[in-house]
Amino acid sequence: MKVLTLISGGDTGGAKTHVHSLLAGLTSRIQVKMVCFTDGPFTQEARELGINTEVISDKNLMAALRKLVALVKTDGYDIIHSHGARGNMMAALLAHKTGLPTVSTVHSDYRLDYLGRPLSRLTYGTINTLALRKLKYRIGVSDAMVDLLISRGFDPERLFAIYNGLDFTPRTPAMGRDEYFRSVGLEADDTCVVAGIAARLNPVKDIATLIRGFALAHKDFPKLRLLIAGDGEEMDNLKALAAELGVSKEVCFAGWISDTDSFYHAIDINTLTSISETFPYALTEGARAGLPTVSSQVGGVSYLIDHGSNGFLFQPGDAQALAGHLLTLAKDADLRKAMGRRLYEKADREFSLEATIQRQMEIYETILRYEKNGRDQVVICGAYGRGNAGDDAILLAILTELRTIDPDLSFQVFSRKPEETRMTYRVNSFYIFNLFQAIRHFKKAKLSINGGGSLMQDVTSSRSLWFYLWTLASAKRHGCPVIMYGCGIGPIKSDSNRNRAAKVINKYVDAITLRDPNSLKELESMGITKPSINLAADTTVILPPAAPDVLDGILESHGIPANKQYVGFALRPWPDFDRKLEVMAAAADYVYETHGMTPVFFPMEPRLDLEASKRVMARMKAPYHLISGHFTAGQTIGILSRMKVVVSMRLHGLIFSASQGVPLVGIVYDQKVSSFLSYIGQDLYEDLGSITTESLCGLIDQAVERGKDPDFLSESVAKLRRMEEVNRQVVEEFVKKD
Repeated sequence: MKVLTLISGGDTGGAKTHVHSLLAGLTSRIQVKMVCFTDGPFTQEARELGINTEVISDKNLMAALRKLVALVKTDGYDIIHSHGARGNMMAALLAHKTGLPTVSTVHSDYRLDYLGRPLSRLTYGTINTLALRKLKYRIGVSDAMVDLLISRGFDPERLFAIYNGLDFTPRTPAMGRDEYFRSVGLEADDTCVVAGIAARLNPVKDIATLIRGFALAHKDFPKLRLLIAGDGEEMDNLKALAAELGVSKEVCFAGWISDTDSFYHAIDINTLTSISETFPYALTEGARAGLPTVSSQVGGVSYLIDHGSNGFLFQPGDAQALAGHLLTLAKDADLRKAMGRRLYEKADREFSLEATIQRQMEIYETILRYEKNGRDQVVICGAYGRGNAGDDAILLAILTELRTIDPDLSFQVFSRKPEETRMTYRVNSFYIFNLFQAIRHFKKAKLSINGGGSLMQDVTSSRSLWFYLWTLASAKRHGCPVIMYGCGIGPIKSDSNRNRAAKVINKYVDAITLRDPNSLKELESMGITKPSINLAADTTVILPPAAPDVLDGILESHGIPANKQYVGFALRPWPDFDRKLEVMAAAADYVYETHGMTPVFFPMEPRLDLEASKRVMARMKAPYHLISGHFTAGQTIGILSRMKVVVSMRLHGLIFSASQGVPLVGIVYDQKVSSFLSYIGQDLYEDLGSITTESLCGLIDQAVERGKDPDFLSESVAKLRRMEEVNRQVVEEFVKKD
């Protein structure tokens, strides 16, 4: 593999470090050449690192382009990789001349790169904005940058995320703490706590908020000091601000520094106050030194900083919150040490230089594979983008399954909120009722998936059923094989709807996988025999829970200690529900008093379920917790996995819990709930209309006993996994078929 890297050559800060460290690491694995358009310290350092570097300094744009074209023809390259406005512009022109695939690394928000410099924004900023649109692929330095690019209309399936990696080999600083402070002019003895920041002094870094926050904290902790390392156009303004706030002697401006090791090993608290970032090296360099960090919550910062665990986060510009976090750390040396240790361990594990180099190699290989083989498209239709945790988990599970079969597949997803779906799942999406777009995508697709859930029913509306039947027929009519995937069938009550559904499914569907036996009986009763029909399981059972530290953070933020026992309630509004409020409340009180499990109410679709939970909680005597908010599928699964028993009306509350081996009690508002529980052998359920306090408490008692039998629960999980594999086997035949 041969990669030609284009960059201006005048870069500094994080972009310079990223490019230098990345190319130095890649040089030993592939052939890399870097072309710069200005000579200077950047190119000199690159050569010292062993990077093959050439300077094309022609001020004539076309002359520089001709040299690049000649270079490509002479040396032969597979990919053009650009950085920054000048590099992106030249890459776009070069790609037009050579036809080579192009990829640009976006290090920062291109709309803010020239903040405070209107002329540069008008010229370089405009050029960069136009060039980025012309390039074929883009790499965001952090997932947050990828999200930003998606929000601005860039194709999510041509975007990749990478993080600034750092070599975590232990460093020995050139100077000790006292010596370093003397060298930069900071007056601080051993009793002082020193907060520090290393950043360019420009408006984007918002050092003014840091000084304001520091001044507030200093009033309560006079031994606090602030060391600012960096230079820039804001220097005079910031010095004036420090004087105005009366902290001139306590704030030291060190200017531009090259000895970052001594800086980070000397300070006690690392800070970042930017209003926009991707994933700055200042965070990982501080982590390498074992420093607790206080940072504005921007860009990819929250992927490293777990608030309250290894540092603190605050909203950009909030000097009051920043001051509070500085005080908390300044007053507690043990907390600083513990947070710093945890941050070091996480950064070393997840954000090392080796991980970044390996990720870059994967991106190059993926791009070349896309260019060589093309990408087959799959259209996925379902009830997505409506804020329902179960439906959204179905989409995630389908995407996860298909990507394991063929990582190069491209997707188009029906959604009520296509922008949200694009952002969340990084796939292309269109409005569910845009029929013209649907037909256009069916014509191009290799496969159409009618995805999961109970789409084939007329209880909520006949129009919904008619719409999904139209998607089946339209896909097939336009040459696209059709699978109904991991779905539930019914109830379809109207005879005319049953006849219509049978006719469409028999004529236009190639294969069906079902999540429960009742759905199979429903198909048989409707006379559906033409498609291949397979009994499987709900697709979401393949999804893993979120990481333990993430779940601990969610529980802690809701005041839920991790070391106690809980019973989960996933309720929803439904006819008859209000008549059972006393029953639910009494059962929740009972399980606390009898089994010592604190009830945790978890509205899985907050828009509908939150009020139902609140009405039950208002009638309780026992203590309880409420977990409310919008969570990822992994977080939802993980939260339910922490319960000793789950009592649920929501089907996916039961499915998620079952996949983690949690004993279940079902409150049946729809036959799909009882069908699923019978299917997996966890047959503890009763209809909502007939349930009583006595019967519900009895079911909970039985579930608690089942929780003591690990063999029963593990077999239930194993059965789900085996049945779900049928989904994969069926869809794999279609994906791999020429």
